[in-house]
Amino acid sequence: MNGAINRSMAQPQNRYPSRVKHVGYQSWTAHNLYVKSFHNDILYYTTRWDALCPYISVTEEMLEKAPKPFIVYALPPDSEFGVPINDRYGLVDTQAEGFWTHERRERKFREYDKQYKDFVYTEEVIPGNKLTVEDMFSMGGEHFANYFIDDREVAGFVDYVRTLDVLILKVHDSAGELVLTDVSILLPEYNQLYGSFCQWNRAYKNRSPGMYACLLASRWAYKNGYRFYNLGPVGDYNYKELFVTDYEPIYAIGLTDAEHPLALDPTSPLNTDFKPEEINQIYRPTPALKVSNF
Repeated sequence: MNGAINRSMAQPQNRYPSRVKHVGYQSWTAHNLYVKSFHNDILYYTTRWDALCPYISVTEEMLEKAPKPFIVYALPPDSEFGVPINDRYGLVDTQAEGFWTHERRERKFREYDKQYKDFVYTEEVIPGNKLTVEDMFSMGGEHFANYFIDDREVAGFVDYVRTLDVLILKVHDSAGELVLTDVSILLPEYNQLYGSFCQWNRAYKNRSPGMYACLLASRWAYKNGYRFYNLGPVGDYNYKELFVTDYEPIYAIGLTDAEHPLALDPTSPLNTDFKPEEINQIYRPTPALKVSNF
């Protein structure tokens, strides 16, 4: 969830393999469900699905097994677990009346199309169980390095999509140079396409390749009957406002000892993302909230 957090690849190993368990789209053991994270050199833990996957499911057993402090972001909106934090998912209602004809949006979309009129665009939907970690690094290795995405989080993505389909969008220039690769997860259960990451060639920065990728993904969702394209958290990304039509609460769990340095640091994610009274709260106090109109 927080791209500014450095993550260490080093993890403790256990000589005896743990039994694999399943929840939601995820499989896990006591030794692979978490990733080391740091805030101001303070160690804490997140899940291996944190960086690239939506709607992370949990069980009480999983929460008990994880080392503390432990933060789980983006629990399913219809889950009994988690509390709303100080960020939201930005959704594009691709089927909304007026979305494609909104004056500013339509003008900006025409500008992007003009910039890329001589480029080659391809789209491919593949079963997630065909993807390997090596495939992921070939498509997004630079992005993962730039945003400190741990190898285990890349493996977490491969685990998450085993029973789902994945959309891969690519744009090449007229000479065959790869301009961008955009990877999204198809979530029919939520009538949603979730944008996991976009890796783009810095030589084309002036053409706003990330914005163009959002446009291509939104169009794909519209053409293929998916109502929403999920742009991910919007709190630190003002550029997403061009697309966002709806907001959805992000639910999370933050578990810690009260005297842990992470709990005492006012700038830590425990204190910037959570209300003080909701730290260590596992269950949702009210029914899951529905998507709210922008």
